[in-house]
Amino acid sequence: MSESSTVFIWAIKELERDLSDGFVFTAHYTVRADNGVYPPVGAYGSVGLARPAVLIPFDQLTEERVINWVKTGLDAEVLGQVGIIEAELQARLDKKLEPTCGKGLPW
Repeated sequence: MSESSTVFIWAIKELERDLSDGFVFTAHYTVRADNGVYPPVGAYGSVGLARPAVLIPFDQLTEERVINWVKTGLDAEVLGQVGIIEAELQARLDKKLEPTCGKGLPW
């Protein structure tokens, strides 16, 4: 299975914010990799977010916007970290195509 057939789905599971002004300082995310052949594999993480110059009211945030913040924050921590996460998930799916370990009994 090639990488191009794998879909990576990013989602936000939780946000931590300052109640006084709504500043979101931590986002908890999941990433799911699905190639349509094997059960999806996933990862969970969290990333600290920098305070922006202009705050968007908490009730006006969208998941898409926060996912972009997460990806930007991850790549700021380690250049290319989004690609690293997706490559690791892809490798887990690829390993299912060509397993190197097995279970069972010889009889």
